[in-house]
Amino acid sequence: MIEIQIGEGFVGSGPNAAHTNTILGARSGPAGVAWATALATPRAGHVPFMVVAQPGIAVTPPTLFVNKAAVESDQHGLLTWGAAQAGVAAGVGDALRNGVIDVAQTDHLIIVAAVWLNPTANDEEEVFRNQRQAMIDALTNGKNGKPTAADVMKATENVSNPFFRQN
Repeated sequence: MIEIQIGEGFVGSGPNAAHTNTILGARSGPAGVAWATALATPRAGHVPFMVVAQPGIAVTPPTLFVNKAAVESDQHGLLTWGAAQAGVAAGVGDALRNGVIDVAQTDHLIIVAAVWLNPTANDEEEVFRNQRQAMIDALTNGKNGKPTAADVMKATENVSNPFFRQN
């Protein structure tokens, strides 16, 4: 039984990029407590919600979408609740189909997905594709214990991200 797996995925560039952090863990453990607490404590601009594959069909394991960027406009809200949520749902489905998540364990697991969607995002198909891939990457990285300490030591010799590059 999984106690907790933590993963990260970053896909794309520009305003439609996806950066997702995941926690996959036991409903009865600390991940389950975090899931319930986040759902029960919304705040202005950040309203966690259950991810659905279709109206009335929540994904399993139950997945909580936590937006890292406050919803700033109608378009940003539509992309958050539309394409980004759909990408998360598709990524969970991919994880189940590809054995990243054991289908037999879904009744005992939960997922928290902390999702960055740029307020200037403007292409719902690109948002969907990037978010789907970021979600499966994050879950796969969590399952595989990636990055390793060796990966981190090597990467921190030349730190960079989309907003900063070390000279």
